[in-house]
Amino acid sequence: MMFVEVAVNLPHLRGTFDYHLPSHLRGRVEPGHLVTAPFGHRNVQGIVVKLLERPSVPETRPIEELLDPEPVLTPSQLELARWIEGQTLTPLIECLTLMLPPGLSQQADTLYTLLDPDAEGTTKNQERILELLNRRGPLRGRQISRALPRHNWRPAANGLVRRGLLDRTSVLDPPRARAKRVRIARLAVSPEVARHTYDDLGLPGRAAAGRRREILEILIHEGEPLEVQWLYAECGAKLSDLRYLEERNLISLSEAEVWRDPLESIDFVPSTPPRLTSDQTNAWEVIQNMVRKAVSEPVTPILLHGVTGSGKTEIYLRAVSETLTLGRSAIVLVPEIALTPQTVRRFLARFPGQVGLLHSPLSDGERYDTWRRCRAGTLGVIVGPRSALFAPLPDIGLIVVDESHDESYKEQGRAPRYHTREACLSYSQIVGATCILGSSTPDIVTTYRAERGELIRVSLPQRILGHRERIGRQAARLGVTTRYEQSEGDAESIALPPVRIVDMRQELRAGNRSLFSRALQAALSEVLEANQQAILFLNRRGSSTYVFCRDCGWVSRCPSCETSLTYHQAHERLMCHYCGYTRKSPTSCPHCESERVRHFGAGTQRIQAELEKTYPHVRTLRWDWDVTRTKGAHDIILSHFANHRADVLIGTQMIAKGLDLPLVTLVGVVSADTGLNLPEYRASERTFQILTQVAGRAGRGLLGGRVILQTYQPEHFAIQAASKHDYKSFYDDELKNRRQLGYPPFRRLAKLVYRHISAHEAENQAKRMRDTLLHKRSKLEKSAEIIGPTPCFFRKERGQYRWQILIRATDPALIVPEDLPEGWIVDIDPVTLL
Repeated sequence: MMFVEVAVNLPHLRGTFDYHLPSHLRGRVEPGHLVTAPFGHRNVQGIVVKLLERPSVPETRPIEELLDPEPVLTPSQLELARWIEGQTLTPLIECLTLMLPPGLSQQADTLYTLLDPDAEGTTKNQERILELLNRRGPLRGRQISRALPRHNWRPAANGLVRRGLLDRTSVLDPPRARAKRVRIARLAVSPEVARHTYDDLGLPGRAAAGRRREILEILIHEGEPLEVQWLYAECGAKLSDLRYLEERNLISLSEAEVWRDPLESIDFVPSTPPRLTSDQTNAWEVIQNMVRKAVSEPVTPILLHGVTGSGKTEIYLRAVSETLTLGRSAIVLVPEIALTPQTVRRFLARFPGQVGLLHSPLSDGERYDTWRRCRAGTLGVIVGPRSALFAPLPDIGLIVVDESHDESYKEQGRAPRYHTREACLSYSQIVGATCILGSSTPDIVTTYRAERGELIRVSLPQRILGHRERIGRQAARLGVTTRYEQSEGDAESIALPPVRIVDMRQELRAGNRSLFSRALQAALSEVLEANQQAILFLNRRGSSTYVFCRDCGWVSRCPSCETSLTYHQAHERLMCHYCGYTRKSPTSCPHCESERVRHFGAGTQRIQAELEKTYPHVRTLRWDWDVTRTKGAHDIILSHFANHRADVLIGTQMIAKGLDLPLVTLVGVVSADTGLNLPEYRASERTFQILTQVAGRAGRGLLGGRVILQTYQPEHFAIQAASKHDYKSFYDDELKNRRQLGYPPFRRLAKLVYRHISAHEAENQAKRMRDTLLHKRSKLEKSAEIIGPTPCFFRKERGQYRWQILIRATDPALIVPEDLPEGWIVDIDPVTLL
């Protein structure tokens, strides 16, 4: 008898379970296969993680069904899942299903049916369940959880089952994801025979005869099978016409599988590699050597530190090309926010027919088909955000993490809360690949590792921005004279833009209460008069930060989250950016009835309104989360601005990413201090990174540029370093602060957060956990610090009170209990403490 170890797909279930293979499945099941198996009184999905010679229990149950003849996970992915499990303290099954496309993995559920419509509950939760089922009929457990959020309803349901008032049945749906099949039509006779029937396709002069003749003519002309939907659109054909021709044996109808490819509609022109500069050549020689060496032995990961516009993407393209030449595949990760059509086109142009795209806006079908093409080995390159790391490519030889400092690489919303950068470093060692971490502002921890020799640091200190032929064509099209200077070979470069710091305290003393300093107003006037473009950056959206009463100090807050509501002028409503709650903006204070209710602070909408008021003829565009929620919105906004259909682009951190906008000569940072004074150890680092990248947007175009940085803290070292594009001075100052305070890279962190609808219960549970952690610390690492418990910075969110405990230690995961009680969330190496 053969045995397998299976990770069972049930929520919060830790560990694995042993089963035996029935005779018809022996020799067909391998690690990575998706199966169904009995578990208790229900059938569940599971993933085989290991073949066993003998089980760990005396009796085993049989695997019931093999859901896919091919393994859904590779051996390397199974190993990576084990690594993520250990790093994040998440059940293995959650780490495994993370790597599957939507719809393939299905969790078992329970269907609850009301047996007595007149039943009465003995508790409030029982009454809620009975009322819900009376109103909506039979519901699954997940549906009840959505209908009764923040209520522990399952014990109440169990009580109703025991009383015979509810029926409970286990259900397991088949995988939703499946291949797309379309009906196709093909000519079943020779063209000559088909044409001989043209006068005998129905009653003469009738529309049907004409349509049938046109169907045959199209099939003859195209010379290949066609989708019937295409025929319907081309000549107005109907299914009855196709059936008629099939009955006459003139055509045959069948089904064929088609790929759903999200890239098929993107236009691109194939390109060839340009000549490299000396800096690029030096960097490429190191990276090329590593890519080749990785075929036969482990290699050290690479930190590619290049200023904005230094040509990092060209190095990535060369590395991908070298990897494909060696017969291996490549993964290129970019932050979701930077995944613009500009980025995708560069890879399509260099590797036509070999590139796949994976990211969340795609349909489930597109993601499933791209996943299957990866598994089949028909794609050599995958581009996408963090989820693209889990594409089942064969023989991965290269993993690139562009803008590796970006916080979106850290999963913060749900378990497993892994960091993609760390997962890439581990995965590259598992598969024997070269890992490149690229950034213009590397995070402190990564640079520190490079200094210690854990990564090879490669620098690109010079801004290139373009090659002579392309720049010449662009200048001619726009009718401008470029300020680029010849660098080396085909390359032309331009210096990083000058940055002027404006002290907004001085502006207030001078009587200027506008959102725009006098320097920024003058610069905007010059840009608009010269028919050039500007970018205004603000690190928040909406029209104002909050709404408050000037008489009593009342602030409008979300009833579920206790955070201040943001005013959105376009909808004339207040909105919570955490749970989505909205309400009308009050005209009077509900606390003291004063009518002196005012909007405080500035968001992107208010910047836009103020700008249009100051410059009545200015054409503006906003680029923030509120206007980019629909598919394709990023591309439309970028296209409009690149084609000079607007003069000023107003945006949040989206505009800090790599954009090629040739007429932008001014970047104004409206408020450089936003977030600088938050109780957050990475506040200075985050501010430096975003300001440096925003400043890099200026001067990338043909006309050079400048940056005006408005701040109330001009002396802060992060502001000063960003204004000088001085990464080293910032790194030295920040590292000194981290060393004194014991923050990463000198010690690691773990954040434990407890949520509950009762503030008292949340506090009590947090105090109990502190006692547990102190006891474990005394046995494992006495130097570890247990900080808290304290209420979270955002004390209440989505109706639940939040308390947190911070562990600061060499390895904080050792101190975290293996089985955390329900309600606790653990985040190892968090990127935010708020």
